[in-house]
Amino acid sequence: MGPTMRSRVAYAAATLIVLAAGARAPDAQAPKRLALVGGMLLTGYEVPPVHRAAIVIEGNTIVQAGPASEVKVPADATLVDTSGRTMLPGLIEAHGHLVALGHGNYETWFPWIAAHGGDAMLMRVMETAARQLLMAGVTTTVDLGAPLQASLAIRDRINKGEIAGTRALVSGPWISRGAGGAMQAGFGGVNITTPQEAAAQTEKLAAAGVDQIKAHAGLTFEDYKAIVDAAHRHGIRVHAHVYAEADVRHALEAGVDVLQHVGSAGTAPPYSPELIRDIANAGRPVVVTAAHRAWVYPDTAAFPERLQDPEMKRLFPPEIFAEIQRSLENWPALGYFQRTDREMLYRERGVKQFIESGAVMGMGTDSGTPMNFHSEALWREIKVHVDMGMTPQRAIAAATRVNAQIIGKGRELGTIEPGKRADVIVVKGNPLFDIVALSNVEIIVKDGIVFKGGAAADSKTRPSNGAGK
Repeated sequence: MGPTMRSRVAYAAATLIVLAAGARAPDAQAPKRLALVGGMLLTGYEVPPVHRAAIVIEGNTIVQAGPASEVKVPADATLVDTSGRTMLPGLIEAHGHLVALGHGNYETWFPWIAAHGGDAMLMRVMETAARQLLMAGVTTTVDLGAPLQASLAIRDRINKGEIAGTRALVSGPWISRGAGGAMQAGFGGVNITTPQEAAAQTEKLAAAGVDQIKAHAGLTFEDYKAIVDAAHRHGIRVHAHVYAEADVRHALEAGVDVLQHVGSAGTAPPYSPELIRDIANAGRPVVVTAAHRAWVYPDTAAFPERLQDPEMKRLFPPEIFAEIQRSLENWPALGYFQRTDREMLYRERGVKQFIESGAVMGMGTDSGTPMNFHSEALWREIKVHVDMGMTPQRAIAAATRVNAQIIGKGRELGTIEPGKRADVIVVKGNPLFDIVALSNVEIIVKDGIVFKGGAAADSKTRPSNGAGK
């Protein structure tokens, strides 16, 4: 396999200790070279896996990946044993909400934040969400709706290494017509009344430095067109919150880049054959966000113990966890779930209409919405797609390579190959056999830094078992 393997145990141990202590990112620097050796490799492409593989990372970049017998591991590399495990690209969440943590009622959640520290508590909530996502193997998240300054602050603090969290791409406030209530205010939504106002709001957000624009509810074709034209002048992509066929059609024809929620939330599927054909032929990405009501509700009814999972509790500050538990005491009666019977009736057709059409499908979850916890939302969404007929390999590609392309980061994220950023996760088991293996993430590497697991192998001992925690 090349020169004698050597390792630096102290680095991996230091990162684990710092992460266990709190939200701050590791103070230790990434080793110059890191090698993950022994496990099965899923590259993010829909090709056969590489067995007994190795990945070599220099700084924050992948420099080699392939069969361990063909990869030359540098003698000074920190070695992480992944034998008996599966290595794959860091997952990408195409629709998350860092200002929400699964609380049951927006009408009380945002006032609770205001009464318990205001902006300081909001930042603590977003830090918690970002850390939960990262610990679930989600190394990048598209955040679609939050107050502007808080969004920019959490993104920049993560990028500077001040806190440990998923890489956040933020939209700031969404743009809507006629929306109101606690959800609109809490997520930072902005109402417009004319296409000109829509364009002006888009320009304002672009000037502030957002990564994408979210077009929300109640918009006309002219509104969508104004938003798209303004955003594209700045090289920014637009995501649209659309359900009804007419709204999907308007967003598609206006040039919206990503169609979010299509086919979920009780919209009677299937859409017309013409609309499905046009979406597929245009190569316009869709993100269904199927699981967050139509599957989460019956899954919780079957196993309400999931709400008190001690592993999830560990990822919450105690007072926030207590407030979320209080909000879910009578979860079947929550207003958020009052249309769930309709959504459950249509749920299979809503997802299958796109799987069977060959449309470009990303993977997003609306994570943070009631009972839709960041720590498990993405693997649950992926499982839904597999249960509805998507192959496990295609579903993993949707959550990695395809999502990277959807967000305009396909040249740097989403696959494991030389030249890409070093976002790698290691899971126990084989997700091609059982997709739920994605729920058991043992090792997380983001930008070449080990954030979870990664006990290095002794330089004198050949790796023989799974990487330690």
